[in-house]
Amino acid sequence: MALRLYSCGNCGHWQRWFGPPPSCPVCTDVRNALPEDGWDFAIDTEIAAGRAARWAQVAPGVTGYWCEPQLGLGTTGWVIETEAGPVGWEGAGYYPPEALAELRRRGGLVALGASHVHGYGALWQLQDELAPPVLAIGVDDLVWTKAFRVTWPTDDRHELAPGLVMHRSGGHFAGHTVLHDERRGILFCGDLLKVDLDGDTPVGLSCHKAYHAQIPLSHAEIRQAQALVEQLDFDAVATPFELAAPVSTKQVLALFGHQLAGQPAAGPIPLAELA
Repeated sequence: MALRLYSCGNCGHWQRWFGPPPSCPVCTDVRNALPEDGWDFAIDTEIAAGRAARWAQVAPGVTGYWCEPQLGLGTTGWVIETEAGPVGWEGAGYYPPEALAELRRRGGLVALGASHVHGYGALWQLQDELAPPVLAIGVDDLVWTKAFRVTWPTDDRHELAPGLVMHRSGGHFAGHTVLHDERRGILFCGDLLKVDLDGDTPVGLSCHKAYHAQIPLSHAEIRQAQALVEQLDFDAVATPFELAAPVSTKQVLALFGHQLAGQPAAGPIPLAELA
């Protein structure tokens, strides 16, 4: 039987399978909730029906791509301009034809990567349609990549393009990876951090193993992230959902220090307390 692309009706995770999958590995994981009414999977042509593309520049040289209505977790696909060409990081839940046409107009993608499975979105589409020579994922997270082919499993540090460096942070997932845009001072932080916003203004910051289940990171995981962030200079962060500024290296380190001072928590700390 031919393999098809199936999207989970609960979280949007894509799987290549020979029929409706028996379950969704993202939903059965402790970090996500199970669907209340059982499994519901849709094939790619069903997902395409009635969906439109949207994209917007959110910072100089950084464009976000979305589908509307959103799919699953509602992730953003970031496209970052570099000297080598456009780089894709994280994935929108689905890329309607007009989004793929826009990416082709921009010259395609020279590389593609993501922080962890919650940010994968429809990376399979970008690989199938645009054929970037590199698709990089942290080596410890390969178990989640059945919908696409990883061409460069990464270790602790990997330069994805000039000025764009992947660093394994661990924490939320064992292979969780952040992308540091050294020139723009942006940390594409995946789910290493969660930012609470008041409109467009960051007002709170948290870190977690599982946000919905409110499971915090362990002290060892926080110290690992702390040791990494101490080496990085940034004044904005981009999660798989939004770009938030100002959020600085100093504030993130203050969050980690707060977590290490006692029992860690998954809830937000007001940024006013992390100044």
